[in-house]
Amino acid sequence: MIQLAAFDIAGTTVDDHGAVYVALRRSVEEAGATVAADDLQRWMGTDKIEAITALLRLGGVEPEPTVVAERFDRFRALLAEAYSVEPPVALPGIPEAIDRLRAAGVKVALTTGFSDDVVEPLLAALGWEIGPEGQLDAVVTTSDVPAGRPSPYMIHLAMQRTGVADVRRVLAAGDTVVDLEAARNAGAIAVGVLTGQTPREALEAADHDAVLASVAEVPEYVGLGSAAPAVRA
Repeated sequence: MIQLAAFDIAGTTVDDHGAVYVALRRSVEEAGATVAADDLQRWMGTDKIEAITALLRLGGVEPEPTVVAERFDRFRALLAEAYSVEPPVALPGIPEAIDRLRAAGVKVALTTGFSDDVVEPLLAALGWEIGPEGQLDAVVTTSDVPAGRPSPYMIHLAMQRTGVADVRRVLAAGDTVVDLEAARNAGAIAVGVLTGQTPREALEAADHDAVLASVAEVPEYVGLGSAAPAVRA
């Protein structure tokens, strides 16, 4: 049995209606950069300042620090506007899956390519809190670590915050290739999910242990059900 499940947020546990993709693309395109779909997909799960820097460069715009800072502010404004029009919601079956895992003694943490100032209002909108009476055991953002995905630091910090010492008993799930890369770099079980905008083919081409339809399937996958399904490779 695993001791910790570390889940991504947007596209994995939370339906943000594609707002992050749109905000990230628009924030870069408004600076004159051309954003290729493959590049956007590749950088989606990473720290958003790193993503903006890379997408500007790839799109033909020099990522000067002032430009990056301006684009990040624009990204946050676009995201806040989108969330005010259509607030994020938990994906189907996710609250129930989290409850099942925690009831079985599995700690549940969220890790994300967002910074604190983006995550806090998002979680508040969902009504999700950290602690024994809340829905989560820990939340780790890019504000907490020296580098975001695909570095393993967020997963390792989630282990530290939840008191889990054995990385072999950690499952990390996300909807992007860099989620899988971060899981592998951390030494954790790497699970891709199809609730985001990354095609199955891209997830299956990456190093992984399983590709599931949703995090809602994780309890069964780890054996909290009538039978644990076979790894979907």
